[in-house]
Amino acid sequence: MTKNVLLTGAFGRVGTAIIDHLADREEYEFTYLNRSEREEYDTFIADVSNYEEMRPAFDDQDAVIHLAGYPETDGTWEQILQNNIIGMQNALEAAKDAGVPKFIFGSTNHVVGMYEVEFAPELYEPDFDLLVDQDSPRRPDSYYGTSKSFDEDLGRYYVENYDYPEQFYALRICSVRHEEYDHPYGDAEHGADEGKWKRDSPEYELKVARMKAMWQSRRDLAQQVDCCLQDDDVEFDVFFGVSDNDRRWFSIEHGRDVIGYDPQDNGEEWDAPPEGN
Repeated sequence: MTKNVLLTGAFGRVGTAIIDHLADREEYEFTYLNRSEREEYDTFIADVSNYEEMRPAFDDQDAVIHLAGYPETDGTWEQILQNNIIGMQNALEAAKDAGVPKFIFGSTNHVVGMYEVEFAPELYEPDFDLLVDQDSPRRPDSYYGTSKSFDEDLGRYYVENYDYPEQFYALRICSVRHEEYDHPYGDAEHGADEGKWKRDSPEYELKVARMKAMWQSRRDLAQQVDCCLQDDDVEFDVFFGVSDNDRRWFSIEHGRDVIGYDPQDNGEEWDAPPEGN
């Protein structure tokens, strides 16, 4: 049976990874909600901080993948409040009102970002002894990380206190990039392309080391979302969104065990950027 899936914040890095890898699947019929339209897609135009504007998009949906919000750690309190907290409450309220059973939330590694702040750059080395899992204390590193932590709790509140949504999945996404830079040299190459550093510089190598730990390939992200869409058992749970990188400090064993997440990529398998970069 085809599932109707609403994708908010559809045209960012994460949303386009989902579109690229899942939109052609016969079992899904996607609706795209975004602040602005794309010519190639039929788009529901709405701002998630405006409940009345966004509410109709939730009708007749079987699942919502909620990605809309301010996406960076530099957000001011006013930006975060409107886009990430009010926007999240609006999305959950719309799902409750429309009877949408499944809610997949694009959370972030910045919910526990202070571990990186405390231990970087040594943390980026393969032999550093730290593993953060879903039960580790939350340590937000910004208003952005704090908002996502709050949103996870808000999601739990809704599934435990209302009829809908019935299921809530928080994906603490690490480093997903646009297709051009979808590899562990992506951030380093992007900075070099913009003239921020040279390719043989310490800054370049530091970016590579970090991405070899933090990278979640676009196909692995989409597969993790697909696992959530196919799951029937979770009521509320938290999973880290990262590829099977040797030097990652986030555990993916919970995702393997609970939803069958099976990442195909490992940053350590790369020793250079792809040809043509």
